[in-house]
Amino acid sequence: MSLDGRVAVVTGGASGMGEATARLLAGSGAVVTVVDLDADGAERVSDGCGGRALVGDVSDPVFCSQAIDGVVDANGRIDVLVNAAGIVLRADAAGTDDDQWRRMMAVNVDGVFFMSRAAVGHMVDRRSGSIINFGSIWGDVGAAGVVAYCASKGAVHQITRAMALDYAADGIRINAVAPGEVNTPMLSAGRPAPPTAEDLQRLADETIPMGRLAEPEEVARVVAFLASDDASYMTGSIVAVDAGYTAR
Repeated sequence: MSLDGRVAVVTGGASGMGEATARLLAGSGAVVTVVDLDADGAERVSDGCGGRALVGDVSDPVFCSQAIDGVVDANGRIDVLVNAAGIVLRADAAGTDDDQWRRMMAVNVDGVFFMSRAAVGHMVDRRSGSIINFGSIWGDVGAAGVVAYCASKGAVHQITRAMALDYAADGIRINAVAPGEVNTPMLSAGRPAPPTAEDLQRLADETIPMGRLAEPEEVARVVAFLASDDASYMTGSIVAVDAGYTAR
């Protein structure tokens, strides 16, 4: 599965699944740009990938356009966009205020749309390209206590499907991964206290058929496959990477 010479952009690449994806794409031969609000993390990961970092907020359409244009100016094209940037809010509807709702939608939904819109404008010219969005198991099945997150990831799944149909004839493939519980910083985010190793194992035992959390690299390998020519007949797919969670 080679990505030699491909030009890739990974949002949310400073940590978690985004970081694992950036490192794997670079290890597979891609030229990788890491986009993140975390300047130190983005620089650390991009240095390890031999690429470059762009610091900014994906909810800003001007930044997204400038970021993609800058990558194309520097490299002549963009081949792969991975929309991994995302945030989580652990609250029900009554516990979600207006600003929290809007921020969730701005990062998780607007960011995917603005980055993808900027990228397809260049990909259409070359009649090739691959976009991989980060959805979630909760984008389809839902869960209690994360209403805004569920809504945002459901929107990501529909953006994926609709854009895949819009651009299939242009040679652009647009897919999404839908991870389950993954051992990343987001798993602890928004909780009253960081979960212990025992808490995480209990979560796995109670909810995951395989009985363990995923490691970020396991999701990254699926992303790399979708980015590659090995997935040449796949577009509009939402690929669950969930150890059987949604099979039930």
